[in-house]
Amino acid sequence: MDIFQAIIIGIIEGFTEFLPISSTGHMIVASNFLGVEESEVTKAYEVVIQFAAILAVMLLYREKLSFKKIDLWMKLFVAFLPLAIVGFLFKDTVKALFSVEVVAWMFIVGGVVFLIVEYFYDETKAHTVDVERTTYKQAFAVGAAQVFSLIPGTSRAGSTIVGGLLAGLDRKSAAEFSFLLAIPVMAAVSGYDLLKHYREFVEGAWGAYAIGFVVAFVTAYATIKLFLAFLQRFTFVPFGIYRILFGALLLWI
Repeated sequence: MDIFQAIIIGIIEGFTEFLPISSTGHMIVASNFLGVEESEVTKAYEVVIQFAAILAVMLLYREKLSFKKIDLWMKLFVAFLPLAIVGFLFKDTVKALFSVEVVAWMFIVGGVVFLIVEYFYDETKAHTVDVERTTYKQAFAVGAAQVFSLIPGTSRAGSTIVGGLLAGLDRKSAAEFSFLLAIPVMAAVSGYDLLKHYREFVEGAWGAYAIGFVVAFVTAYATIKLFLAFLQRFTFVPFGIYRILFGALLLWI
């Protein structure tokens, strides 16, 4: 992987990781277009840029990273458990699902789900408007929805946001809960991958790793802030439409 490839993939990771459009599908297309072959080195690079994305969330929500917010983190732990348990028990089954066709179809299915949820979403009804006021029941509902993200192309952010909307959170709170839930989820995944690919880190291209880390961090930080501003005025409908079109494009390619 050269510097140019590292920059492009870093931008894509930072931009798509926290939006409900699945970073997996975009990484597939970008890697194929750039001629980046799937290898242990590229897996190690993905760990680096995912860690950068985690740090971006932690910096933005640093005021919530304290023992004073222990109740919120207990709820996030409740939401984390379903994915951790199901992912561990069925990890081999999940790996077998991975293909471009599955990713494409799940893009389309996810897009349709977003359009349906938004069609029935009633802004005038009472919703949880503060992420810290999320109940344990709502947290578990989001965690249960997150299990669907094990299917490639579903999108972790997409499934958790839909789960949040169905559980009674408003759009902003659903997105913020999704961001915060990414910290334990991505930390666990990145930590596991780090143990698997530690040799590649030692022998890897540290120049590309460093540049990719910075690019992914800055992109993720800016994307989260812009996304929250977007939700103050708009709905998730554009993301649903985009998912359907992108999924169709993947099938065509």
